[in-house]
Amino acid sequence: MTKAQKNEAIWGLAFVAPTIIGLIVLNFYPIIRTIYMSFFKTGDFGRGNIFVGFQNYVNVCTSSEFWTSLLNTIKYAIIEVPFSVIIALVLAVFLNRKITFRSGYRTIFFLPMVCAPAAVAMVWKWLYNQQFGLLNNVFHTKIAWISDPKIAWIAVGIVGVWSIIGYNMVLFIGGLQEVPHDYYEAAEIDGASGIRQFFSITVPLLSPTTFFIVQTRIIAALQVFDLIYMMIDKTNVALPKVQSLVYVYYQYVFTYDNKGYGSTMIVLLLIFIMILTAILQKCEKKFVFYN
Repeated sequence: MTKAQKNEAIWGLAFVAPTIIGLIVLNFYPIIRTIYMSFFKTGDFGRGNIFVGFQNYVNVCTSSEFWTSLLNTIKYAIIEVPFSVIIALVLAVFLNRKITFRSGYRTIFFLPMVCAPAAVAMVWKWLYNQQFGLLNNVFHTKIAWISDPKIAWIAVGIVGVWSIIGYNMVLFIGGLQEVPHDYYEAAEIDGASGIRQFFSITVPLLSPTTFFIVQTRIIAALQVFDLIYMMIDKTNVALPKVQSLVYVYYQYVFTYDNKGYGSTMIVLLLIFIMILTAILQKCEKKFVFYN
Protein backbone atom coordinates (compact mmCIF):
# COMPACT_ATOMS: atom_id res chain seq x y z
CA MET A 1 0.00 0.00 0.00
CA THR A 2 1.18 3.49 -0.80
CA LYS A 3 1.23 6.20 1.83
CA ALA A 4 -1.96 7.72 0.39
CA GLN A 5 -3.72 4.34 0.51
CA LYS A 6 -2.63 3.79 4.12
CA ASN A 7 -3.95 7.22 5.12
CA GLU A 8 -7.22 6.49 3.36
CA ALA A 9 -7.53 3.14 5.13
CA ILE A 10 -6.77 4.70 8.53
CA TRP A 11 -9.36 7.44 8.03
CA GLY A 12 -11.89 4.87 6.81
CA LEU A 13 -11.38 2.76 9.93
CA ALA A 14 -11.60 5.86 12.10
CA PHE A 15 -15.00 6.77 10.64
CA VAL A 16 -16.47 3.28 10.99
CA ALA A 17 -14.90 2.64 14.41
CA PRO A 18 -17.86 4.09 16.41
CA THR A 19 -20.28 1.82 14.55
CA ILE A 20 -18.04 -1.24 15.00
CA ILE A 21 -17.62 -0.53 18.71
CA GLY A 22 -21.37 -0.02 19.06
CA LEU A 23 -22.10 -3.35 17.35
CA ILE A 24 -19.61 -5.18 19.55
CA VAL A 25 -20.84 -3.65 22.80
CA LEU A 26 -24.60 -3.55 22.08
CA ASN A 27 -25.05 -6.58 19.80
CA PHE A 28 -22.25 -9.13 19.65
CA TYR A 29 -21.31 -9.21 23.34
CA PRO A 30 -24.94 -9.55 24.56
CA ILE A 31 -25.49 -12.43 22.11
CA ILE A 32 -22.39 -14.27 23.32
CA ARG A 33 -23.29 -13.54 26.96
CA THR A 34 -26.85 -14.82 26.47
CA ILE A 35 -25.63 -18.07 24.90
CA TYR A 36 -23.16 -18.47 27.76
CA MET A 37 -25.86 -17.89 30.40
CA SER A 38 -28.14 -20.49 28.81
CA PHE A 39 -25.84 -23.21 30.15
CA PHE A 40 -26.10 -22.02 33.76
CA LYS A 41 -28.62 -21.94 36.54
CA THR A 42 -28.81 -18.60 38.28
CA GLY A 43 -27.30 -18.77 41.73
CA ASP A 44 -28.74 -17.37 44.91
CA PHE A 45 -29.04 -13.58 44.88
CA GLY A 46 -27.67 -13.56 41.31
CA ARG A 47 -24.27 -14.92 42.33
CA GLY A 48 -22.52 -18.24 42.02
CA ASN A 49 -24.15 -19.43 38.81
CA ILE A 50 -24.19 -23.22 38.52
CA PHE A 51 -23.23 -24.92 35.27
CA VAL A 52 -26.04 -27.29 34.21
CA GLY A 53 -25.09 -28.03 30.60
CA PHE A 54 -28.10 -28.61 28.35
CA GLN A 55 -30.55 -29.04 31.23
CA ASN A 56 -32.10 -25.62 30.56
CA TYR A 57 -32.69 -26.58 26.94
CA VAL A 58 -34.38 -29.82 28.02
CA ASN A 59 -36.57 -27.95 30.51
CA VAL A 60 -37.55 -25.30 27.99
CA CYS A 61 -38.28 -27.74 25.16
CA THR A 62 -40.51 -29.82 27.44
CA SER A 63 -42.36 -26.76 28.76
CA SER A 64 -45.85 -26.08 27.39
CA GLU A 65 -45.37 -22.39 28.19
CA PHE A 66 -42.50 -22.15 25.70
CA TRP A 67 -44.44 -23.74 22.85
CA THR A 68 -47.58 -21.74 23.61
CA SER A 69 -45.67 -18.45 23.62
CA LEU A 70 -43.85 -19.43 20.41
CA LEU A 71 -47.23 -20.19 18.80
CA ASN A 72 -48.55 -16.82 20.01
CA THR A 73 -45.54 -15.12 18.44
CA ILE A 74 -46.07 -16.91 15.13
CA LYS A 75 -49.78 -15.98 15.13
CA TYR A 76 -48.87 -12.34 15.66
CA ALA A 77 -46.40 -12.48 12.76
CA ILE A 78 -49.04 -14.11 10.54
CA ILE A 79 -51.31 -11.12 11.13
CA GLU A 80 -48.76 -8.32 11.02
CA VAL A 81 -46.48 -9.28 8.13
CA PRO A 82 -48.86 -10.09 5.24
CA PHE A 83 -51.47 -7.45 6.03
CA SER A 84 -48.94 -4.67 6.62
CA VAL A 85 -47.13 -5.55 3.37
CA ILE A 86 -50.29 -5.74 1.22
CA ILE A 87 -51.86 -2.55 2.61
CA ALA A 88 -48.56 -0.66 2.39
CA LEU A 89 -48.08 -1.75 -1.23
CA VAL A 90 -51.54 -0.55 -2.24
CA LEU A 91 -51.02 2.77 -0.45
CA ALA A 92 -47.60 3.21 -2.05
CA VAL A 93 -49.04 2.71 -5.55
CA PHE A 94 -51.71 5.36 -4.96
CA LEU A 95 -49.41 7.82 -3.21
CA ASN A 96 -46.74 7.47 -5.90
CA ARG A 97 -49.09 9.20 -8.34
CA LYS A 98 -49.59 12.93 -8.70
CA ILE A 99 -52.53 13.65 -6.42
CA THR A 100 -53.54 16.60 -4.31
CA PHE A 101 -52.01 16.70 -0.82
CA ARG A 102 -49.77 13.73 -1.63
CA SER A 103 -47.02 14.77 0.80
CA GLY A 104 -49.58 15.26 3.53
CA TYR A 105 -51.03 11.79 3.06
CA ARG A 106 -47.54 10.28 3.16
CA THR A 107 -46.82 12.11 6.41
CA ILE A 108 -50.11 11.00 7.98
CA PHE A 109 -49.50 7.33 7.19
CA PHE A 110 -45.89 7.54 8.40
CA LEU A 111 -46.70 9.27 11.71
CA PRO A 112 -47.35 6.04 13.69
CA MET A 113 -43.78 4.96 12.90
CA VAL A 114 -42.24 7.99 14.64
CA CYS A 115 -44.46 7.66 17.70
CA ALA A 116 -43.10 5.87 20.74
CA PRO A 117 -44.36 2.26 20.94
CA ALA A 118 -45.48 2.89 24.51
CA ALA A 119 -47.63 5.84 23.39
CA VAL A 120 -49.10 3.81 20.53
CA ALA A 121 -49.94 0.95 22.87
CA MET A 122 -51.57 3.21 25.46
CA VAL A 123 -53.75 4.98 22.86
CA TRP A 124 -54.96 1.70 21.40
CA LYS A 125 -55.53 0.30 24.88
CA TRP A 126 -58.02 3.09 25.50
CA LEU A 127 -59.59 2.59 22.07
CA TYR A 128 -60.11 -1.08 22.95
CA ASN A 129 -61.51 -0.34 26.42
CA GLN A 130 -64.63 -2.43 26.92
CA GLN A 131 -66.61 0.22 28.82
CA PHE A 132 -65.30 3.58 27.61
CA GLY A 133 -63.42 2.71 24.44
CA LEU A 134 -64.11 4.56 21.21
CA LEU A 135 -64.60 1.40 19.17
CA ASN A 136 -67.35 0.00 21.39
CA ASN A 137 -69.03 3.41 21.60
CA VAL A 138 -69.01 3.88 17.83
CA PHE A 139 -70.28 0.40 17.03
CA HIS A 140 -72.52 0.20 20.15
CA THR A 141 -70.92 -3.04 21.32
CA LYS A 142 -69.42 -4.39 24.52
CA ILE A 143 -66.61 -6.45 23.03
CA ALA A 144 -63.65 -7.24 25.29
CA TRP A 145 -61.08 -6.58 22.60
CA ILE A 146 -57.99 -7.27 24.70
CA SER A 147 -59.57 -9.32 27.50
CA ASP A 148 -61.14 -12.09 25.46
CA PRO A 149 -58.53 -14.85 24.87
CA LYS A 150 -60.16 -15.70 21.54
CA ILE A 151 -59.68 -12.28 19.93
CA ALA A 152 -57.03 -10.51 22.04
CA TRP A 153 -54.14 -11.72 19.83
CA ILE A 154 -55.99 -10.42 16.75
CA ALA A 155 -56.50 -7.02 18.41
CA VAL A 156 -52.79 -6.77 19.23
CA GLY A 157 -51.91 -7.83 15.68
CA ILE A 158 -54.08 -5.04 14.26
CA VAL A 159 -52.11 -2.50 16.28
CA GLY A 160 -48.88 -3.97 14.90
CA VAL A 161 -50.18 -3.64 11.34
CA TRP A 162 -51.29 -0.05 11.90
CA SER A 163 -48.00 1.02 13.45
CA ILE A 164 -45.74 -0.36 10.68
CA ILE A 165 -47.74 0.43 7.52
CA GLY A 166 -46.08 3.82 7.08
CA TYR A 167 -42.57 2.40 7.19
CA ASN A 168 -43.36 -0.30 4.65
CA MET A 169 -45.11 2.25 2.46
CA VAL A 170 -42.05 4.51 2.31
CA LEU A 171 -39.87 1.57 1.27
CA PHE A 172 -42.35 0.60 -1.44
CA ILE A 173 -42.49 4.18 -2.73
CA GLY A 174 -38.70 4.16 -3.00
CA GLY A 175 -38.90 0.91 -4.95
CA LEU A 176 -41.63 2.24 -7.25
CA GLN A 177 -39.54 5.26 -8.17
CA GLU A 178 -36.85 2.89 -9.47
CA VAL A 179 -39.26 1.18 -11.87
CA PRO A 180 -38.84 2.63 -15.41
CA HIS A 181 -42.00 4.42 -16.54
CA ASP A 182 -41.45 3.13 -20.07
CA TYR A 183 -42.87 -0.24 -19.03
CA TYR A 184 -46.20 1.34 -18.09
CA GLU A 185 -46.34 3.40 -21.27
CA ALA A 186 -45.75 0.29 -23.37
CA ALA A 187 -48.43 -1.59 -21.41
CA GLU A 188 -50.93 1.22 -21.98
CA ILE A 189 -50.23 1.13 -25.72
CA ASP A 190 -50.90 -2.62 -25.68
CA GLY A 191 -54.21 -1.95 -23.91
CA ALA A 192 -53.32 -3.33 -20.47
CA SER A 193 -55.60 -2.16 -17.67
CA GLY A 194 -54.33 -0.63 -14.43
CA ILE A 195 -54.91 -3.88 -12.55
CA ARG A 196 -53.05 -5.87 -15.23
CA GLN A 197 -50.14 -3.41 -15.05
CA PHE A 198 -50.07 -3.76 -11.28
CA PHE A 199 -49.78 -7.55 -11.31
CA SER A 200 -47.63 -7.85 -14.46
CA ILE A 201 -45.22 -4.93 -13.95
CA THR A 202 -45.39 -3.44 -10.47
CA VAL A 203 -45.48 -6.62 -8.39
CA PRO A 204 -42.65 -8.46 -10.24
CA LEU A 205 -40.35 -5.44 -10.40
CA LEU A 206 -40.99 -4.65 -6.74
CA SER A 207 -40.16 -8.20 -5.68
CA PRO A 208 -36.65 -7.25 -4.34
CA THR A 209 -38.21 -4.55 -2.14
CA THR A 210 -41.05 -6.86 -1.13
CA PHE A 211 -38.62 -9.62 -0.20
CA PHE A 212 -36.55 -7.25 1.93
CA ILE A 213 -39.63 -5.93 3.73
CA VAL A 214 -41.09 -9.39 4.32
CA GLN A 215 -37.81 -10.76 5.66
CA THR A 216 -37.12 -7.86 8.01
CA ARG A 217 -40.72 -7.70 9.21
CA ILE A 218 -40.80 -11.42 10.00
CA ILE A 219 -37.66 -11.05 12.09
CA ALA A 220 -39.07 -8.00 13.88
CA ALA A 221 -42.52 -9.55 14.41
CA LEU A 222 -41.00 -12.63 16.03
CA GLN A 223 -39.35 -10.30 18.56
CA VAL A 224 -42.52 -8.39 19.49
CA PHE A 225 -42.57 -7.28 23.10
CA ASP A 226 -43.49 -3.65 23.72
CA LEU A 227 -47.09 -3.78 22.42
CA ILE A 228 -47.93 -6.85 24.49
CA TYR A 229 -46.17 -5.53 27.58
CA MET A 230 -48.01 -2.19 27.43
CA MET A 231 -51.44 -3.38 26.32
CA ILE A 232 -51.94 -6.63 28.24
CA ASP A 233 -51.82 -6.40 32.04
CA LYS A 234 -50.42 -9.24 34.13
CA THR A 235 -53.89 -9.82 35.58
CA ASN A 236 -55.47 -10.05 32.12
CA VAL A 237 -57.02 -13.48 31.56
CA ALA A 238 -55.99 -13.30 27.89
CA LEU A 239 -52.28 -12.99 28.69
CA PRO A 240 -51.42 -16.72 28.24
CA LYS A 241 -52.95 -16.62 24.74
CA VAL A 242 -51.17 -13.39 23.76
CA GLN A 243 -47.76 -13.31 25.46
CA SER A 244 -44.87 -13.61 23.03
CA LEU A 245 -41.66 -15.53 23.55
CA VAL A 246 -39.71 -12.33 24.23
CA TYR A 247 -42.34 -11.32 26.80
CA VAL A 248 -41.90 -14.65 28.62
CA TYR A 249 -38.12 -14.22 28.40
CA TYR A 250 -38.45 -10.79 30.03
CA GLN A 251 -40.52 -12.22 32.86
CA TYR A 252 -38.05 -14.99 33.66
CA VAL A 253 -34.95 -12.80 33.45
CA PHE A 254 -36.12 -9.57 35.08
CA THR A 255 -39.05 -10.68 37.27
CA TYR A 256 -38.19 -14.24 38.36
CA ASP A 257 -34.40 -13.66 38.16
CA ASN A 258 -33.95 -16.94 36.30
CA LYS A 259 -31.49 -15.70 33.70
CA GLY A 260 -30.34 -19.14 32.57
CA TYR A 261 -33.83 -20.38 31.75
CA GLY A 262 -34.79 -17.09 30.06
CA SER A 263 -31.57 -16.97 28.06
CA THR A 264 -32.28 -20.48 26.78
CA MET A 265 -35.65 -19.34 25.47
CA ILE A 266 -34.14 -16.46 23.56
CA VAL A 267 -31.34 -18.62 22.14
CA LEU A 268 -33.93 -21.06 20.79
CA LEU A 269 -35.81 -18.12 19.28
CA LEU A 270 -32.58 -16.97 17.67
CA ILE A 271 -32.06 -20.44 16.18
CA PHE A 272 -35.65 -20.45 14.90
CA ILE A 273 -35.19 -17.05 13.26
CA MET A 274 -31.90 -18.13 11.68
CA ILE A 275 -33.52 -21.26 10.21
CA LEU A 276 -36.44 -19.22 8.90
CA THR A 277 -34.06 -16.66 7.40
CA ALA A 278 -32.05 -19.41 5.69
CA ILE A 279 -35.27 -20.80 4.16
CA LEU A 280 -36.23 -17.34 2.91
CA GLN A 281 -32.80 -16.86 1.38
CA LYS A 282 -33.23 -20.15 -0.49
CA CYS A 283 -36.58 -18.93 -1.83
CA GLU A 284 -35.12 -15.61 -3.00
CA LYS A 285 -33.96 -16.88 -6.40
CA LYS A 286 -37.40 -18.34 -7.10
CA PHE A 287 -39.58 -15.40 -6.12
CA VAL A 288 -37.39 -12.33 -6.61
CA PHE A 289 -36.88 -10.79 -10.06
CA TYR A 290 -34.21 -8.18 -10.65
CA ASN A 291 -34.72 -5.80 -13.57
